[in-house]
Amino acid sequence: MQPDSKRPRAFRLQDLNLESSAETENPRAPVLIEPTRDPYEAEVEEAMAEAGGNAEEAAVEVAQKKGLARPWLLSWGGLFWSAAGGLVTLSFGLWLNHLVDDLFAQAPLLGAVGLGLAALAGLALLVLAGREAAGVLRQSRIAELHIGLAKARETDDFKDARRLVQELSALYAARAETALARDQLRELAHDIVDGRDLIDIAERTLIHPLDLEVRREIASAAKRVSMVTAIAPRAIIDVVFVIAQAIRLIRRISTIYGGRPGLLGFLKVLRSIGAHIAITGGMAAGDSIVQQVLGHGIAAKLSARLGEGVLNGLLTARVGLSAMAVCRPMPYAVGRAPGVRDVAPFLFSKAEPKG
Repeated sequence: MQPDSKRPRAFRLQDLNLESSAETENPRAPVLIEPTRDPYEAEVEEAMAEAGGNAEEAAVEVAQKKGLARPWLLSWGGLFWSAAGGLVTLSFGLWLNHLVDDLFAQAPLLGAVGLGLAALAGLALLVLAGREAAGVLRQSRIAELHIGLAKARETDDFKDARRLVQELSALYAARAETALARDQLRELAHDIVDGRDLIDIAERTLIHPLDLEVRREIASAAKRVSMVTAIAPRAIIDVVFVIAQAIRLIRRISTIYGGRPGLLGFLKVLRSIGAHIAITGGMAAGDSIVQQVLGHGIAAKLSARLGEGVLNGLLTARVGLSAMAVCRPMPYAVGRAPGVRDVAPFLFSKAEPKG
């Protein structure tokens, strides 16, 4: 007997030959309907092999490669937006040239003022473009650090671990609250000869305080969303507030972990979060869907608006946990990835009936 012979199977009714008749001389064998394979499944399996069978880390790495670590200009989408942006820039340049010419035709002073304003606008545009590029590169570097540290810890490579930990410390060089942790890592890097231990110490001393701050942000956002949803008089207010809180939460988490997302950087983070949610099926590790449905069901029995508040709080926490996973500059090694019950236990405790 095959190992999967007891698994549920699906057949087409017309292929089962349910009507037994003498006229049926050559019955046709039933065709087994196989489920369609998820498009991310092969990538996750390959990443799991590289990550030592760690499904959580494999999902994070695949999500990062879909967004944060994906080359922006080396794709058809990047080529399209680059070409479209070039055309828009040329059109705007021609319009601005005609405008300055018309101003000079009216009066030399107006032309000089228009030319000066155009120069200031061009300078500001260059600065903004530089910041956007720096933000995208910084986010990509954080994703590469995450993948590199995961591989260095898996292979226990001391040279790579020491180099990557130094880059991790340099990422937070401008933040005073990390000075003590960075000094400790600098001293320990000369004494520890095991790459895995050095990475674990970096996680405990440097990243764990940031994790606590991120968890507080997720809890605060989930609490705000659940409360506003419960008291908001209109559904449109719920939708707008949930979206606004999700955007704010994603940007805040990215900033805590060292990112500086502008518009393009935020879009790359959002792409990675969407891929992570798609890969994990919207379920964070360590949580049970039964617990979530049960909590929402009890709250819904008490009040429809309370049930909606709990559900929206859960969704906000889910988005925050996915953002935490893809924006974190190193994998979870010392501890496990948090779940909704860890960051927002109030969503469940309030849903439990009293007495």
